[in-house]
Amino acid sequence: MNAYVALEGGRVVEARGRSPGTTRGELVFTTAYTGYEESLTDPSYEEQVLTFSYPLIGNYGVREDRFESDRVHPRAVVARELTDDVAEWLTEEDVPSVDHIDTRDLVTDIREGGAMKCGIAVGEDVTEADALAELESCRGMSEHKDIGAQVSVANATVHEGDADGEYAGTDVALVDCGAKGSIVDSLVARGATVHVLPYDATEADVEAVDPDLLFISNGPGDPANFEAAEELVDAFVGEVPLAGICLGQQVVARALGGTTEKMDFGHRGVNQPVRDLETNRVVMTTQNHGYTVGDPGDVLEVTQRNVNDDTPEGLDSDELDVITRQYHPEANPGPNDSLDFFDDVLAMTNHHIEAAPADD
Repeated sequence: MNAYVALEGGRVVEARGRSPGTTRGELVFTTAYTGYEESLTDPSYEEQVLTFSYPLIGNYGVREDRFESDRVHPRAVVARELTDDVAEWLTEEDVPSVDHIDTRDLVTDIREGGAMKCGIAVGEDVTEADALAELESCRGMSEHKDIGAQVSVANATVHEGDADGEYAGTDVALVDCGAKGSIVDSLVARGATVHVLPYDATEADVEAVDPDLLFISNGPGDPANFEAAEELVDAFVGEVPLAGICLGQQVVARALGGTTEKMDFGHRGVNQPVRDLETNRVVMTTQNHGYTVGDPGDVLEVTQRNVNDDTPEGLDSDELDVITRQYHPEANPGPNDSLDFFDDVLAMTNHHIEAAPADD
């Protein structure tokens, strides 16, 4: 199949088509060398065109039990080489994909020029003009203010906690701004019952859960688009312990007087180094975000920073029982250096099961 990628700077790259279709979106890249199934099903990639910097994608097949959601979220996929398994999966998902592109050159363009709009056309009869038409359409698109509706549950769902978990009996209200499944799994494994609420949940929805913890999830795009979640933070802070991951950290910061800003090309990969400012310990983390906290405000303390660019990676408030992280402690894909985050946030609820006294 013919395939063309039209870039915002005016360049059109010819490629090999692997799954057909025409589309447009923001062109971003990930440095992850494994976990392509998890990346492709991560709701944070909604409305983006995902470029894999690692040259071979698909060398261990496609397994549904690794998925982070029920579908592929990027609008299109770009790689140096895709295996037939991945190409067939993307065809079934109606997601255009291309390979036989010099992704090193493409990633350099993104690093130097920032994330950019692009148009993609794949098919037997497509031409450069089709890709350019998609790019022009993308240029005319206003930012999607209601992107949460595309990635959130429509109605509340409940995931029962492991009865043997340390935090059995704990109720978590998780506001689904595009949550990865492994976040829910990490809480459930520790015994917490997770009530997944829509991204536009109201105060009454949260009150109906009577939660021991309010959790704001990851999600795509600009945190300013998630006003309802921001209002929930403002309503419940100081009354209920609060936690957030990725976009969730940004939403919490905005609600508590901080600011957020768009990054040049974001952090997307599984090897982002983060330093804890108290212990000076560095952990490797999984990340996927294009926005970051600028000024955290006067309420939250920056407790962790990115080693590469000093952006805030952890925000805490002991007084208000707030803990957030910019990276993904649940990984999938990536290292498990930070899984204790879930123990830390659940410990704020004081609902953990006390250890039985030792026999004399």
